Amino acid sequence: MQNKIKLAKIISKIENEHPDTEKILNDVWHNVGSAYRIGITGPPGVGKSTLVDKIALQLSEQNLKIAIVSVDPSSPFGGGALLGDRIRMNELSLNPNIFIRSLATRGSLGGLSVKTQDICDVIDSFGYDIILIETVGVGQIELDIVEASDITTVVLVPESGDDIQSMKSGLMEIGNIFVINKSDRDGANSLETNINSMLQLKKQYKNSNDYDIPVIQTVATKNKNIDLLLEHILRYKTKLKQNNDWFLARKNRIENKINELITTHLLENFWSDERKSIIQEHLKKSNYFDNTPYQIFHKLLNVK
Repeated sequence: MQNKIKLAKIISKIENEHPDTEKILNDVWHNVGSAYRIGITGPPGVGKSTLVDKIALQLSEQNLKIAIVSVDPSSPFGGGALLGDRIRMNELSLNPNIFIRSLATRGSLGGLSVKTQDICDVIDSFGYDIILIETVGVGQIELDIVEASDITTVVLVPESGDDIQSMKSGLMEIGNIFVINKSDRDGANSLETNINSMLQLKKQYKNSNDYDIPVIQTVATKNKNIDLLLEHILRYKTKLKQNNDWFLARKNRIENKINELITTHLLENFWSDERKSIIQEHLKKSNYFDNTPYQIFHKLLNVK
């Protein structure tokens, strides 16, 4: 319990951009990299939270240390996470092998809090075997879950069948496993057929010899096929390590983090008061069309 409290306090510091954040992340870095990061994503109302509950419980029974990072919509008032679904997790929070943390998106459009990766690194350094990252179900723009996770599990429900075409360029592109939850409803078999058809077309279009992406029907509330889903999730980890993709995913995360730090640093240093006043002047209605964006850009660059 003491470790959980310590971890929770560190995460709060990172979320609130405490001055010690960089030191904390530097200190934990050499213990990062062993946790298997599982992304659970999909539209609202598909039962992601219940599915995460069941997966966490089964994994904890294997004496694995499990962390759940649940990214919730931000409160419109305080900016904190809205904890509606987390109230249901009281049973899990008492499990010594399970750590639960809700994060707020705080305006992030990709379904993840901007601090999620850093927080997962800290959790990783505390010796957790698996991190389940449940994201806000915001649809097609929820693509940054791919960068945060080793595997992306896309959760749908039978009613998703009517929208499957619109998902093609979004969720359909990022899934390593597809789950049709609440499959005791009408339309589950039809949706499975549609998903498999689209996945086959994608495979042919890319001329790929990759593994076949599984489509699994579950009823999370009844524990139906949770064991089968877990079998595929753990099998994918083995595949990652065999193909050296495990290392490449971590290498890509480092590169993305460095790019993020550079971008943040350059933006903070670029926007001097003088540059801010220049762009505001050009954006006034009276002279909005006097200069093109390119002309304004070069003018800003010439400011010392």
